[in-house]
Amino acid sequence: MTFTEQTRTVLITGSTSGIGAATARTLAARNWGVVVTGRDGARGAAVVDTIRSSGGQAVFVASDLTARPEALRAFARDAADVAGGRLDAVVHNAALCPAVDTVTLTDSDLEATLAVNVRAPHVLTAVLAPAMAERGEGAIVVIGSWMAHVGHPFVGLYSATKAAEIQLARSWAAEFGPRGVRVNTVSPGATRTPINASDGDVIAHMTASTPAGRPGTPEEVADAVAWLLSPQSGYVHGAEIAVDGGITATRPV
Repeated sequence: MTFTEQTRTVLITGSTSGIGAATARTLAARNWGVVVTGRDGARGAAVVDTIRSSGGQAVFVASDLTARPEALRAFARDAADVAGGRLDAVVHNAALCPAVDTVTLTDSDLEATLAVNVRAPHVLTAVLAPAMAERGEGAIVVIGSWMAHVGHPFVGLYSATKAAEIQLARSWAAEFGPRGVRVNTVSPGATRTPINASDGDVIAHMTASTPAGRPGTPEEVADAVAWLLSPQSGYVHGAEIAVDGGITATRPV
């Protein structure tokens, strides 16, 4: 499939399920051409089929974000090629979250989490942002997390990588913003996704005392991403938008 020439194009990492898939559907419904990525080709095809059946434009490109930098660079170039030679936006959504304590964390999970959550966004941005800057326009959104702002006994590494991503977004805003590339962060709270479907009671308890009183949905996060990629947010640079039901601002100490 070739995107129409006037279509804005976006690459969304980790977009075969959950928040990434919801963001792909939301942006496609707003006339973006979406490059869906992930390791699971069947799930990627399903997201693309859903978008196309609703009249949207999407393609799937397989990716392994634990790969070495040279492979990530090749993936970035491939994604731009299938989007018609240019990407107008990137959403860094993919993440690994090993739910274990520091002592239990395996070496392989340590390496993979650092690779997907920090190295991959850095390498992809280094490849794709300069072309946006040359054109004088573009946007990047990092998906952060409320957990980047609090201590937690079981997801310390994940929280640390999300804090790193949020800081990278601020630095990218300073680096690329003067040349027309806006960079911002959306930080979800406890959000119901397929990956945590078996933990419904835990998530419900976690969010019961928040101002929203309930977990978030992937679509609510996707709406914030869509706004940050729209002209309506043209004066927003280096911001972090908490789509977390108030859990960060009001969490009991």
